[in-house]
Amino acid sequence: MPRKAVMDATVKDASTVKELKDTLWKAADKLRGSMDASQYKDVILGLVFLKYVSDAFEERRRQIRDELIADGVSEARVEGFLDDVDEYVGRGVFWVPETARWGYLAENAKGRPALEGQPPQSIGELVDGAMEHIMGSNPTLAGTLPRIFNRDNVDQRRLGELIDLFNSARFTGQGGSRARDLLGEVYEYFLEKFARAEGKRGGEFYTPASVVRVLVEVLEPTRGRVYDPCCGSGGMFVQTEKFLDAHETDRTAISVFGQELNERTWRMAKMNLAIHGLTANLASRWGDTFARDQHPDLQADFVMANPPFNIKDWARSESDPRWVYGVPPAGNANYAWMQHILAKLAPGGSAGVVMANGSMSSNSGGEGAIRAQLVEADVVSCMVALPTQLFRSTGIPVCVWFFAKDKTAGEGGSVDRTGQVLFIDARNLGHMVDRAERSLSDDDIARIAGTYHAWRGSPSAAGAVYSDEPGFCYSASLAEIKAADYALTPGRYVGAAEVADDGEPIGEKIARLMTELYAQFDESERLARVVREQLGRVS
Repeated sequence: MPRKAVMDATVKDASTVKELKDTLWKAADKLRGSMDASQYKDVILGLVFLKYVSDAFEERRRQIRDELIADGVSEARVEGFLDDVDEYVGRGVFWVPETARWGYLAENAKGRPALEGQPPQSIGELVDGAMEHIMGSNPTLAGTLPRIFNRDNVDQRRLGELIDLFNSARFTGQGGSRARDLLGEVYEYFLEKFARAEGKRGGEFYTPASVVRVLVEVLEPTRGRVYDPCCGSGGMFVQTEKFLDAHETDRTAISVFGQELNERTWRMAKMNLAIHGLTANLASRWGDTFARDQHPDLQADFVMANPPFNIKDWARSESDPRWVYGVPPAGNANYAWMQHILAKLAPGGSAGVVMANGSMSSNSGGEGAIRAQLVEADVVSCMVALPTQLFRSTGIPVCVWFFAKDKTAGEGGSVDRTGQVLFIDARNLGHMVDRAERSLSDDDIARIAGTYHAWRGSPSAAGAVYSDEPGFCYSASLAEIKAADYALTPGRYVGAAEVADDGEPIGEKIARLMTELYAQFDESERLARVVREQLGRVS
């Protein structure tokens, strides 16, 4: 059996979503060739997007046909309605011209032969053309899709085989997922794999899903405006969408706003959100959030962000009105990000920001004074210290700052937490997925979020009553924080975990342990004498 036929059979036989994603990744990896990592990523993610928009289009096309036939419209007349662009765009489906549809590309996966008046075209030319046609037919995608499939370093034979492979994959019937939902999972999976492969560069566009879920589960963004000032590939928004689905909340209950500095990453985010059916305002182009805020008048109900840590070269202006709590130092943008986010929060808004651990206690460049102002203004609601190795791209330990403009009893919860900050030390949570990376489990995330919601008296706490837990959580007053010189490291407040009482009186335990220790000293001295004797005999 030819190699391609074997691969097709393997994809069709994949019995689980994981098997399908793994198989597609292995096949896609064969196309790498002489491409650099970033271009290879654009090629593969571009193909997944193209498959998605085509499948969504064909699904809507079948729906229109079925609806018309159910209404008694004859087959002869049905065809005339199937090309009504409004029937697609009005349902949030991109219009896909005929030569951009996946079926057409699959039919010409080895290239299109010369037609009357037209020269032959490689599959790369056809895919580039498909991207152009889709962008031309859908203004919201203008300038978004990659057109790099016909370059010299793209192996046209393997590109054609990959299109065949995607064409033969079963994107329906996999664990009950619809084709479009599964393609969204494939896109996320590929993003994660690319982030791991690219190391530190990968951290610029991808935040581990378990970290994002901590923010989403604590903040519970079920309505209003959601904003990310450094949105990467859009992971915060995707997890928000999943949270809404899990709680059976209409996705239209939120409006999504984001900004991204890197052009390629901005394009990835646009495709990622489109695949997940999220309409987002990521501005008309990429840009620097500090130098040119593209949502200047936005007041967000929720802000979630994983800004780049400890940026030394950033667009700083001492007169910037965002610096309400103090001018951030030129050599570190951490407190600039936090103040930008606070400036974006609506009066009842809340935010979660991933930061390097140093942000909790640093006093350099006036950061300590800014932190004191944040505490005294009572906008810090919760500090969470996370375990190490959650980010494959960096070994820097991280934490999450949670902000709230209003901590009184009300919409945010039934318990008034004015003048208090919740500290959670989650450094001992998580499990290693391999030698280099740790992940938080569903139970870990639920423990962190559940503790916060019990503290606030949120409806999702289901009546749970908060209490301090030594070694894990502590509710501190602003006076206590001031006494600690405004350091916000959870370990300073939660203390040590309680040790179970084994019933042995402390005096007896100390005597026993000292006896055991002296015995070990005696044994060590005896062994040292034996070693000296043996060495003397050798010499």
